[in-house]
Amino acid sequence: MMATLADRARVVTWLSFSVLFLQQLVEMWSIRAPWIIWFAVLLPLVIFVPGMLRDNLRSFIWLCFVSLLYFMRLVVSLFADPDNPVSIIGMVAVVLLFCSAMMYVRWRARELRPPSAENGDDK
Repeated sequence: MMATLADRARVVTWLSFSVLFLQQLVEMWSIRAPWIIWFAVLLPLVIFVPGMLRDNLRSFIWLCFVSLLYFMRLVVSLFADPDNPVSIIGMVAVVLLFCSAMMYVRWRARELRPPSAENGDDK
């Protein structure tokens, strides 16, 4: 069976989510952040895991919004140290996460829509 675009986007979303989470772990470990900072940085990502596992599209939508916060933080980090490989990996991961989650929601919602709505028969 051939994977749909939504299936492929979901896989890319999970991979980029995992890379971003690991990047944040490495960054917090490298700066020896206190536990409260670890909590503040990682909790916003962890909150979405149950919804993503249940294939709740709202979780993916909100993940897109929250990923923008990580994007802003990583932009600042890259301006401070443009050669930091951890920040570069994080930036690639967060951009990929945003795009793939957004496209997953679009394609999956189209799959879940009843066939009558696609044909414009909702008169």
